[in-house]
Amino acid sequence: MKYVLMFVGTAADQERWDTMSADERAAAMAGAGRWFEEYGRTGKIVGGEQLQGPGTVTTVRSQNGLRVVTDGPFIESKEVIGGFAIVEVKDLAEAQEMARAWPSGPVEVWPAVER
Repeated sequence: MKYVLMFVGTAADQERWDTMSADERAAAMAGAGRWFEEYGRTGKIVGGEQLQGPGTVTTVRSQNGLRVVTDGPFIESKEVIGGFAIVEVKDLAEAQEMARAWPSGPVEVWPAVER
């Protein structure tokens, strides 16, 4: 089964990230790198990316029959999506086990639609 693990944090977390020194950022990324390396070796991670901050997001919405592009995240939220991993595992429990091993911040576990 495929799941998308969404790595989320608060706006304050994003602000801390944006103001970290290069050394602090590298240290913070080391744990994430080990997580991706460990699960990548097992073949459970089949895709994923780190995302740029919410200040870079645009949203396309339908408004009065027209598609309108606006700046900002796709939803009003107090949380920020920092990245995601697409994983292929045997069941939800295994996806949740991977999420529990993530070294920092909350992880949302979204089941993918099977095709």
